[in-house]
Amino acid sequence: MIRLLKISAAVVFFLAGLALAERTLLAMPPVQRMTLSNQMVLLTSEERSLPFVSLQLLIEGGSRKDSAGEEGAAYLTAKGLLLGTAKRGEKAINEELDFMGASLSSSPGRDYATLNLRVLKKDLEKGLDLFMEVLTQPAFPQEEVKREIQNTLAAIQSAEDQPEDVAEKAFRENLFLSGPYRHPVEGTKKSLPSMTRETLERFYKKYYHPDHSILAVVGDITQEEVKAKLLPRLEKWPKGKISDAPVQNVFAKGPKTVKIDRRLTQANIILGHAGVSRENPDYYALTMMNYILGGGGFSSRLMEEIRNKKGLAYSVHSFFDPGKLPGSFQVALQTKNVSAREAISIAREQMKRIQTEPVSEKEIEGARKYLIGSFPMRMDTQGKLVNFLLQMEYYGLGLDYPEKYSRLIQSVTREELLRVARKYLYPENCILVVVANQKMADIE
Repeated sequence: MIRLLKISAAVVFFLAGLALAERTLLAMPPVQRMTLSNQMVLLTSEERSLPFVSLQLLIEGGSRKDSAGEEGAAYLTAKGLLLGTAKRGEKAINEELDFMGASLSSSPGRDYATLNLRVLKKDLEKGLDLFMEVLTQPAFPQEEVKREIQNTLAAIQSAEDQPEDVAEKAFRENLFLSGPYRHPVEGTKKSLPSMTRETLERFYKKYYHPDHSILAVVGDITQEEVKAKLLPRLEKWPKGKISDAPVQNVFAKGPKTVKIDRRLTQANIILGHAGVSRENPDYYALTMMNYILGGGGFSSRLMEEIRNKKGLAYSVHSFFDPGKLPGSFQVALQTKNVSAREAISIAREQMKRIQTEPVSEKEIEGARKYLIGSFPMRMDTQGKLVNFLLQMEYYGLGLDYPEKYSRLIQSVTREELLRVARKYLYPENCILVVVANQKMADIE
């Protein structure tokens, strides 16, 4: 009887393991990749759980392509796609979307912009026609462009009343001496007023080409339907030439303290320095190291020392912000004005600690379990999956990335975590930004 119970338990665990493995594999349906005649990369994945099709187009025309004095051009161009076309105005576009129950949006970013469509399978052809129309025939109507500029300026002005936004802006301006990541994606109060529809047209004509784009299509659509309905529309989009000079970010070297005086009860603090690009070969070791330091929520060292033991902050976290170019590393927290100095000191101490002593086996195992266990959640909806496919292609991760990811995380050792902490953390050479009641915070 005892032997039978042991066998039963083993079977239960074996079946549970198979079920988990199956769910992980099912999180990533098969993907087909092709390069079209106009050099656009097309990724398709059939996922028929819902009668929807989701498309997301990545265009390498993010804010890092903005020219000097035209900061915000990429942002406004992406937003401007939906303001009207050669055939219909913004109102008509929205009415058509409402009639289909579809969604169409653009999302400007630092490295690239995206155009996103989600439509019922039965309305796919109408949705594709509208998608291609706003993509290839934007009119950038003058009055609507002016309105978008005014709305953006109002949002920038409003952000000046938000301590977190003030701290982030000051950190970016003091960390990046020059380079495309220095200015905010949406532009600045100085650059936006001089924008015109001609600015947007010029940016569009320079960067919106299929040979600098990736399209991911996920949902209730077969490969045969993709070839019959999608390819003829896509291949009519003519390719173009882009001849940009290479750019790079130039970082300030600390230590430097920036104090911004506000009548606040809570100090908003950012402590950080230069980071890495997404393509850095140490990315996975850095992900694990940062999880243990401050990226792991309540299980992180910063949370344990600053919140749990000292009660100095409700929330504290650290993160690398990688892009196509190296971004930043930040420790961000809020604390009472009077405890700002102590909280900053503990944050520095924890950065030094992870550089000087190996993490425990318990910590590294906890990081592995979380990072591997949460990975399928990146692909558990159509919207997430379509974005995930673009990221894989854009950063050259390969279609087998989901299969490799677990091995990449499992292979990171304690010694590697110590090495990358020593190489990429600079606790004594940080840019420190403190937005607080400076008299009470008393920061040196």
